[in-house]
Amino acid sequence: HVDHGKTKLLDRIRGTATQIGESGGITQAIGASIIPLDTVKKICGSLLGNKISLTLPGLLFIDTPGHAAFTTLRKRGGSISDIAILVVDINEGLMPQSLESIDILKNSKTPFVIAANKIDLVPQYRQADKFLVKNLSVQDPFVQEKIETKIYEIVGKLSEMGINSERFDRVEEYTKQVAIVPVSAITGDGIPELLMVLVGLAQKYLENSLRLHVSGGAKGTVLEVKETVGLGKTLDVIVYDGLLKKNDKIIIGGLEKPIKTRVKALLVPLPLKEMRDKKTKFMGVNEVVAATGVKISAPDIDEVIAGMPLQSYTEDTKEEVMKEIKAEIGEVIIETGSSGIIIKADTLGSLEALTFLLKEKNIPVRKAGIGKISKKDVADAESGHEKSPTESVILGFNVQRDAEISGNEKVKIITGDIIYRIIGELEEWQKQQEEIMEARALDNLVRPCKIQILKGFVFRQSNPAIVGVDILEGKLVTGTALMKSGAGITTVKEIQHEKENIKSITKGKQAALSLDKVTVGRQIKEGDILYSSIPQEDFREIKKLAKYLSNGEIEVLKEVAEMMRKDNPVWGV
Repeated sequence: HVDHGKTKLLDRIRGTATQIGESGGITQAIGASIIPLDTVKKICGSLLGNKISLTLPGLLFIDTPGHAAFTTLRKRGGSISDIAILVVDINEGLMPQSLESIDILKNSKTPFVIAANKIDLVPQYRQADKFLVKNLSVQDPFVQEKIETKIYEIVGKLSEMGINSERFDRVEEYTKQVAIVPVSAITGDGIPELLMVLVGLAQKYLENSLRLHVSGGAKGTVLEVKETVGLGKTLDVIVYDGLLKKNDKIIIGGLEKPIKTRVKALLVPLPLKEMRDKKTKFMGVNEVVAATGVKISAPDIDEVIAGMPLQSYTEDTKEEVMKEIKAEIGEVIIETGSSGIIIKADTLGSLEALTFLLKEKNIPVRKAGIGKISKKDVADAESGHEKSPTESVILGFNVQRDAEISGNEKVKIITGDIIYRIIGELEEWQKQQEEIMEARALDNLVRPCKIQILKGFVFRQSNPAIVGVDILEGKLVTGTALMKSGAGITTVKEIQHEKENIKSITKGKQAALSLDKVTVGRQIKEGDILYSSIPQEDFREIKKLAKYLSNGEIEVLKEVAEMMRKDNPVWGV
């Protein structure tokens, strides 16, 4: 599900405003659109009724680029977003990526609404009324049923995740149920309802926490670092609190240490009506007030990466701000786990999301960092190989590996741009490695084996006895002790097959064995059946690894236990 229509939906929300002659009402900020309350009221019309007195100034939609980017929109203790809209394709339902997003939203305690998009693609759906509930009620019964089914598939899936949800017009308690709003980014169906639900939620949930500070130091998060013509490197930032002015001193989180710089210019997009005929798309402003998106031009920002926190400071607040920013990064970038895997991601937010989802699966992390997978990461991963081979792994989310990294037998590197796929691949690989290690562990134990001395194939009576045998079951290895009726009698010195000396031989083959300290006709005779003499300790270990044995070997194991338990009923227990 590359795109369930996030950007289209936002375009549609903007378009709906433009259609009703409100294009001036929408401010295009950097990476965001600001829709003032009046515009929302006009779009929702009679839906809002007169009962609700609205106090919030409007809605700021952040257009997160791509799936992973919403994890970039983090701040300490949660998300920048007060409310999230999760866009899903109603016809496809919740895909693994949507589930991953929900997990992260739950973790950051962000309330969310589900926009079930592409309702216009439900077969034979037709647009009949500008309001959704009425529109749904006049569809053919089978179309209504189809939409209901699709919505309840989503409800069912959410309920498995412990989340209570319902179609928006049937929600009784918005703080306890997630609202699902069917929409179409193409026809605009459901857009007024979606805005209504968002406004209602915002009023209910956020009345107290929505007090944005419109003065005082600015706090923000870096959305993207970009090259801008004529300006060099610039930062696209969402300012979620306070006031940011030209020439303000700012501190931005950095990988090695926080970066101090000064705002050279604050840029916002030209209003839509002016954008067409200008060579530049931006205009400079002297200040911006939360919540908004802005492009910042500043010196010394080469080391800045997306997802980092940004705050303005004065000489008085410098120490405090520095401390806050360091603490925020320190919570995510870890260096010192004693065991676990190594993870790298492209931004602070995606690293946090990856760490959180690994924690949910009880996969320990030894080191978490941002940026390319380096030679040092590989060396670090290899250092733990002896102790725990299944943990000498590096997971990379949205990152490349350094060019000079060559293949390393001992380190597994898994990269990708969808977290759940990377984690799935890791789990699969770890499972395979454990099986390989267990299978190897079997090689150090005396394996179950059953042989029969062939009649007419005694080549030498003793010192050592040499006899032809049939391998009835299992695998015989040189050095194996053999027993008869539960008593140890001899050891296999050599195995010869087709005139070649070999180290081991398996079921269904015949071979000549040279046997120590035994005489044919005395301790053994033609036609005898002999078993590998399995020590008790080995027997107990082999039982744990029984899944790697053939059915025949398991039968031999049972026969051995039966023989040994005649004298000692608790043998091998």
